[in-house]
Amino acid sequence: MFLFSCSNRSLSYFNDYNQEQVLKESILSKAKNPIIQPGDLLEIIVTDLNPVAAAPFNRISSKSSEGTTSESAGSSEGYLVDDNGIIDFPVLGRVKVGGVSKYDAKINLTNLLTNYLGKPNVSIRYLNYRITVVGEVKNPNTFLVPSERISLIEALGMAGDLTIYGKRENVMIINETNSERTIVHLDLNKKETLNSPYFYLQPNDVVYVEPVKTRKDQAGLARSNVALLLSVVTAASLVYLNFK
Repeated sequence: MFLFSCSNRSLSYFNDYNQEQVLKESILSKAKNPIIQPGDLLEIIVTDLNPVAAAPFNRISSKSSEGTTSESAGSSEGYLVDDNGIIDFPVLGRVKVGGVSKYDAKINLTNLLTNYLGKPNVSIRYLNYRITVVGEVKNPNTFLVPSERISLIEALGMAGDLTIYGKRENVMIINETNSERTIVHLDLNKKETLNSPYFYLQPNDVVYVEPVKTRKDQAGLARSNVALLLSVVTAASLVYLNFK
């Protein structure tokens, strides 16, 4: 019944756009600079005009040839940020990177390296930038995002889009930053969602698509039917044993 009651409009996005017009407007929502968190895995590469001088500040991968000192020598294993936001960095020792953006961490490391190198350059990227999409989508999963930038629509696309039972007017985003959890609800039927500060996802965000009431009722009915069937089977077994 539900399948036939849904119109094409209810299964589309941003229904309040005037489809007969070409709409141009300023992009208000921009991807935020993620804050480095405990558990993040960072690749940090240090280069300098003198590659030999920069080599000790790079954690050379076991796959690299022994004695490599090229500017590309880096830390493919990554630096794991501990619970205190600290990493163990070659030569420098324990360095605080948690609680700030990649840009701020880069500035801090560059300043520390100027004591050792003539003109250091620091590159930082996430090795475990991921988001999770669950609920009423076709392919719920956790996805790596090498580009370190992903919108809600792109995340849903990676998960195969919402199923016909997905509640488009109530998509939940769960974000945890600096030991604080934020839960927001976005309506994919409204174009204002495009300008939401949560339209672009942050590392480790969870997107949950709630099922419509019909889906919930079907699930509840299925559980009831299973319970009823088990009761009937149990009763039949007892009757059989009594008359055996």
